[in-house]
Amino acid sequence: MSQESPLNEPVIYHGKKFIVLSDWDGTITTQDSNDFVTDTFGMGYSDRVALNERVRDGKDNFRDAFRKMIQSVVENGKEEGKVTHTFEFCKNAVANNIKVDDTFKGFHEFCETNDIPVVVVSSGMEPIIRAVLNKHLASLDGIQIISNEVKTYDDGSWDIQYRHPESGFGHDKSKAIAPYRNMVPAPIVFFFGDGVSDLSAARGATCLFVKYKPNGENALMEYCVMNKIKHRLFQSFEEAQGVMKLIIFVETEEERQNIIAREWPEVV
Repeated sequence: MSQESPLNEPVIYHGKKFIVLSDWDGTITTQDSNDFVTDTFGMGYSDRVALNERVRDGKDNFRDAFRKMIQSVVENGKEEGKVTHTFEFCKNAVANNIKVDDTFKGFHEFCETNDIPVVVVSSGMEPIIRAVLNKHLASLDGIQIISNEVKTYDDGSWDIQYRHPESGFGHDKSKAIAPYRNMVPAPIVFFFGDGVSDLSAARGATCLFVKYKPNGENALMEYCVMNKIKHRLFQSFEEAQGVMKLIIFVETEEERQNIIAREWPEVV
């Protein structure tokens, strides 16, 4: 028998001039929690990176690759047939090891002050996101999270419950952007991401911020370069906030569009 959490429909914000949608793992957090769990308890770093590269290059899809990673965590934790890498075990390990960008709280406060909704759009699982959020950013507990969920089983095993199981992305993040791009007038959509789970959102944002990783795992950046998708690299939300201010506080729409064209040039 499984225990399955429902996937709620996201709240859509109307009448806003700007909206922020952000990936969670590796973008708001300084390390991807799913990568951490897979590298530490599952198939390991090399096999995970190889799967991510296949997704980046269009040879595999994120939905199936991520499920393989999760299954490797569960299987590697079996001792005499008993699952030791339970979901609670993994959730606690993430909460105790994953940190957040220490400029995100100030960024969120800036957005609140200027009536800009901030929505987390994640291909991870909400209980894990909440565990990290409650430990490091408890004051932001009310932030909207659009993500996948988890299914747990009586024998201790667990699996991901995808928001869009029919999609190769598992969670098609472009669906979170679409309602805003279809509004008249449409708000400016700032999307923040870093990896293969963000490929579906890359073309939909007005302004795509791509987190640059000094460790070399820059799948979204590489994908944008290969596919000539306009993007702007950033390393902290404080840096991104400075760029957003240029766009938000200009006097005319012409100036705003000129700044966007300058900061998000064509990829050649």
